[in-house]
Amino acid sequence: MPVYLYLLLGSFIVPALYSLFFQDFIKHWRSFLISTTLVAIFFLIWDAWFTATGVWGFNHDYCAGIFILGMPIEEWLFFFIIPFCSLFLHHAILFVNPNLALPAKVSNAITTLLIILCSIIVAFNFTRDYTRVNLMVFVVVLLIAYRYASEQLRQFYITFLAILVPFFIVNGVLTGAGVESPIVWYNNEENLGIRLYTIPVEDLAYAFSMLFGNLLIFNRLNQSWKKKLY
Repeated sequence: MPVYLYLLLGSFIVPALYSLFFQDFIKHWRSFLISTTLVAIFFLIWDAWFTATGVWGFNHDYCAGIFILGMPIEEWLFFFIIPFCSLFLHHAILFVNPNLALPAKVSNAITTLLIILCSIIVAFNFTRDYTRVNLMVFVVVLLIAYRYASEQLRQFYITFLAILVPFFIVNGVLTGAGVESPIVWYNNEENLGIRLYTIPVEDLAYAFSMLFGNLLIFNRLNQSWKKKLY
């Protein structure tokens, strides 16, 4: 049974239906398509590398059976559907409360703490591929955000907490919650071995980097075309 595909379709249908009423986001489809494709290319290369080296893998019993570069078609769709759902939620929250943002000092303190903490973790776990690459990318994203998109980061720190609710549901099922075996399995030799229920703790940084990377490019494109959205 292609549980992975059903999970993605279930994730997509709710924001897709709401987008019929909240069209301020949908009218920027060109920016979204470009930003998502650029970010997807980066993460799919990363994904293919880790799949090939056994950092993670996929349970074929839960996939539709179409594989490209060792990854199920659902994994390719993941990098388009999940950003759509997550960024739609981000912009919907800001539509209701456009002034929602952390104070600059609080945001800067969180960013600095995360950069220091992740750098220390990488230094002590440099041989763990998922931990090293994931947290290094996360640090780079935070540095870019701190320098060039501090206002967006102040907003995203809050909306990301809301995004984590569907994230834990979807990623929880993918990593084994409610199914006989994980749809996506991880080699614990390549990560910290710390799970939030069934989800490797590094996945939080992975999700943040992917989604904020999308948001950053999305907003830059809108600004360059003078169509700012919140």
